[in-house]
Amino acid sequence: MITKKELKEINLLDTKKGRKMQQRFVVEGKKSVAEFRAEGFHQRALYSTAPTPHEGAVLVTENEMQKMSFLKNASPLLGVFAIPQHKTIPLKGRILILDQVADPGNLGTIIRICDWFGIKHIIGSLDTVDCYNPKVVQASMGSLARVECHYLDLNAFFSSDQRPVYGTYLTGTSIYNTNLTEDALLVMGSEANGISDKVSSFIDHKITIPRKASNGPESLNVAIATALILGEIAR
Repeated sequence: MITKKELKEINLLDTKKGRKMQQRFVVEGKKSVAEFRAEGFHQRALYSTAPTPHEGAVLVTENEMQKMSFLKNASPLLGVFAIPQHKTIPLKGRILILDQVADPGNLGTIIRICDWFGIKHIIGSLDTVDCYNPKVVQASMGSLARVECHYLDLNAFFSSDQRPVYGTYLTGTSIYNTNLTEDALLVMGSEANGISDKVSSFIDHKITIPRKASNGPESLNVAIATALILGEIAR
């Protein structure tokens, strides 16, 4: 059974303010909960509707689970985890930079793509959506357990980092003709406006995914573009 106090606290985790205040976030679904547990995230609470609940889980009714869930149809398992203190950003290797990416589904998908291609660190601008937003966590399908997201003032970061900066634009050098170095920063822009003017001033190499259709779409979804570029880099 879940108390009214617990339910209220969990419901507050739908907001960035609530997550910051409690330093906790929600993970829903058996597979995703298992991913975070396997990666050593500190589990603060676990709730289950299964007749034989997981070890340490509080048994709740389906109605109670739906009240605490952020999904349209609640999963039978919901975990509450502590937000970790991330490690220092490495000075070498490839890092993905997200400039003003606002859609939770896009960020969750990008995190999953980075996990697939071995990108362990993402840096978001201060106005990029919070990675512990329940919709981001859900879309990442457990990959957030292995990919660290940092939020920084990008101007200050670029001013202090020495790696070459590659930025994605509608026009530029084709990604298929670009040799993106092992130590590099790759910038993806917002869904609506692309890379901001301030961040553009730090871009060393403008790259693009060439459009083949003469009358095709004006742009690609940022998550799809990320997948195509990281796939080409891996090839």
